[in-house]
Amino acid sequence: MNILTFDVEEWFHLLDNNSTMFEKDWIKYEVRIYDNMNKIFNFLSLNELKATFFVVGWIAERYPDIVKKIDEYGHEIGSHTHYHQLIFNQTKSKFEYDIKKSIQTIEDIIGKKVKYFRAPGFSITEKNKWAFEVLYNNGITHDSSIFPASRSHGGMPNYSKSIPSKISMNNLEIKEFPINTFQIFGLNYVFSGGGYFRITPYFFIKKFSKNSNYIMTYFHPRDFDHLQPIIKDLSFFRKFKSYIGLKECLPKLDKWVNDFKFTDLGTADSMINWDKSPTVNL
Repeated sequence: MNILTFDVEEWFHLLDNNSTMFEKDWIKYEVRIYDNMNKIFNFLSLNELKATFFVVGWIAERYPDIVKKIDEYGHEIGSHTHYHQLIFNQTKSKFEYDIKKSIQTIEDIIGKKVKYFRAPGFSITEKNKWAFEVLYNNGITHDSSIFPASRSHGGMPNYSKSIPSKISMNNLEIKEFPINTFQIFGLNYVFSGGGYFRITPYFFIKKFSKNSNYIMTYFHPRDFDHLQPIIKDLSFFRKFKSYIGLKECLPKLDKWVNDFKFTDLGTADSMINWDKSPTVNL
């Protein structure tokens, strides 16, 4: 099963970078979300695809027409927090305030319950797994925040199942759709979204996909915008990771969705026998 998802944020919503970190900084940058979202809408329409969109609440608050359009096109909408901050840098109460604001903002726009969530930067780790309690208590039933490998923003390399599974913790249960990994020489390699997808040659993506029973994608509007300005204070590594392969990303994705079948998270959920799915105790 291959799941198509997008994290709806602006091109400058880069994590852990001083000049793009907080809301007060964001108004300094040009608006590119409309053109980039239209690319995604057109792409999905041409390929007759449905996807799941994890929306930053700040985007929903500022550009509600974008969220309405996602809903009108029949796509699913989940939360990507309100202020797009790394969760492991927040207290439990601060994160709860953020997630409540995000959910309420989106629900007020579309009139539907928000039950899906993804953390910015996959920033739920072993040290802040209390985040799942906050999500559960605020009506989130499906999560896609687990990155079962090491990464600059944390990850959870000890998470034992990089397939749909049930998280059990303190008498709560959440359905988890982690990012998929592919084993190369005993190491977990990620290829299905963001900079990982852009940097991986399509030959390997196709090969990995043929040998994968589960793929969770994650793309951002900025992944398809090769004309976006370069943020000057990024390190060399961050510039490389943030800007490589932007021009080729949409054509590469177009090949992928035509070589393999993709669906949204809700449809994938209905295909799973959860009684036989593994449970991961946190």
